[in-house]
Amino acid sequence: MTYTVLNRTIRDRGFAAWWRRWSPAPQIALVGLIAAVIPLLLTEQSLYMKILLAAIVVTGLGLFMGYAGQAALGQGAFVATGALTVAVFSAQWGLPSWLGLVAAPVISGLCAALIGWPLLRLRGHYLAFGTLAVLLLVQLAMQSIPLFGAGQGVVAEPLIDRPDGIRARAWNPILNLVYVYLAVAVLIIVLIMAHRVIASRYGRGIRALAGSESAAASSGVPILGSKLKVFVIAAVFAGAAGGITALWYPYVNQEAFPIADSFGYVIMAVVGGMTSLWGGVVGAAIIVLLLELLNRIATLPGVPEVLAHTMQYAGYGLVLVLVLLFMPKGLMPALAAATQRRRGRGSGHGSGP
Repeated sequence: MTYTVLNRTIRDRGFAAWWRRWSPAPQIALVGLIAAVIPLLLTEQSLYMKILLAAIVVTGLGLFMGYAGQAALGQGAFVATGALTVAVFSAQWGLPSWLGLVAAPVISGLCAALIGWPLLRLRGHYLAFGTLAVLLLVQLAMQSIPLFGAGQGVVAEPLIDRPDGIRARAWNPILNLVYVYLAVAVLIIVLIMAHRVIASRYGRGIRALAGSESAAASSGVPILGSKLKVFVIAAVFAGAAGGITALWYPYVNQEAFPIADSFGYVIMAVVGGMTSLWGGVVGAAIIVLLLELLNRIATLPGVPEVLAHTMQYAGYGLVLVLVLLFMPKGLMPALAAATQRRRGRGSGHGSGP
């Protein structure tokens, strides 16, 4: 009995506790290594790029919706802000694209801070519709303001100047790899930042918000300030993804950021698990690959054209219903809970009298 208590004490206060705190570090490193090798095995990186960009956005959305317990339907507004920043900096103002890429998450975060101060006083579905209204306002600005293209769009300059002539075609795959590895690097940074937020004292405070705002307030958690910080963090992640989007798809206009994409981010977060560090990555991969499969099926000979959008929404609905029925917290938390139960049964058999 004494040995068991001593063993648990060492496990809780010693190396095991440190490892539990920092255990995502080797996992993130392994994922980064795998993510860096995958594009070398692909002949076309567009689908892979979609997964990377969506994972960046959904990781931030998971912090806001899962850990802080808030609602958001307009995260695409900050993706569009980041893309606009790169496009305006390079095409309208003649500044280097890399400068716009650096400014994209900063400007998205500043916009979130200004908007969030009044917006985050709303709760529940009112907050969700408020964020959706922000996306509609951003689309309206892109459609009507000349600086943002006034509906015609803005073509962002490439990060690296391409040579003319035949060499340009040979240079395209190299430039694509540069953008892919840039997205991989940003995703790794985002995962590290998200882990540090979750493991921090502030992270414990925002988790208290998800349980009960009144109880969190009575414990000394600043409600509005905590919401605003995580809202800004999620916007910074989305802005970084938007900046890379403007380089990968250089034509930036309001149609490039439809409402359906913002709904898709929420579905990805729900499927992967909003209270898991890896939920955004897993959810993004599942949904993007599913939609690609459905689109390919819809384009087969003999399949009606109208079936393409129908299959997309049907796929969204089917996956969402199945997850909510059988894994209401998402795939990654469900796997973690199953692993924990298995370990508990194993330790229970081994700790007899």
